Amino acid sequence: MFIRRVMKGQIVVAVLVFGITAAGLRTHGQSTLNGDALGGGATVELARPSASGDEIFAELLKQNERRNVALREYSAERTYAVTNLQGKVHAREIVQMEYIAPDKKTFVKTAEEGSKLIRHMVLNRLMESETSAAAGKDHHDSAITPANYSFTYLGEEQVGAHHCYVVEALPRRKDKYLFAGKVWIDSRDFAVVRIAGHPAKELSFWITRADFVRQYEKVGDFWLPAKDETFVDVKMYGKKVFTIEHRIATVNGANTAASVAQDPNAALTTESPKSD
Repeated sequence: MFIRRVMKGQIVVAVLVFGITAAGLRTHGQSTLNGDALGGGATVELARPSASGDEIFAELLKQNERRNVALREYSAERTYAVTNLQGKVHAREIVQMEYIAPDKKTFVKTAEEGSKLIRHMVLNRLMESETSAAAGKDHHDSAITPANYSFTYLGEEQVGAHHCYVVEALPRRKDKYLFAGKVWIDSRDFAVVRIAGHPAKELSFWITRADFVRQYEKVGDFWLPAKDETFVDVKMYGKKVFTIEHRIATVNGANTAASVAQDPNAALTTESPKSD
């Protein structure tokens, strides 16, 4: 019973990460295509220093609503893993994910290792939740919008090659599907580059802390998920790290350079964890 309650808490953490980012902002396909392809209008860079958090997010949402229509499909190899802080793998799965606009996601498992219980209770449940959410069957009001959050402009930072606005997002209510944290937004494309935070409400008695980071990468004309990393502190179970690595293979039918990868089975260890 204890393990199942812990697993339920970890599922909520995982769903939170996808709910507030993929579903909330629809950032699974942030395109930066030119105005002609998008039906008119180019990306807009806000004047500084007058930009506010609300203005930046309004422009972000506006651009995403217009630009996401350009994404017809994409596919990726995903590696899901639950490890401890030392990197020991408790469970891992590699899947081929395919998204077809507007609401279809499919997952085909290609390799797995480690605890069957964790794979069933956390990793498989997460994929089921994501499939249902994409189809509108499992909706949570987690959108990153003024109805759910207040936004405060904090400044500007360079994230790799990207000049970003940094905005603090604070939830307007305590809800386990909302978060408190920061969002880094590319100042030219108005695309999310990074999100970091923690749940707005305690997830369960067993989960004492959960912090997540989601990173995006620019693949051709689109911004797509690159890596999700969540650190979970579980009573009597220790600190665990839940990660999802996204290797983009195709976008709108075209192969990408990111699709070059090792044989997924070669990446798996032969030693399985001794306990669930």
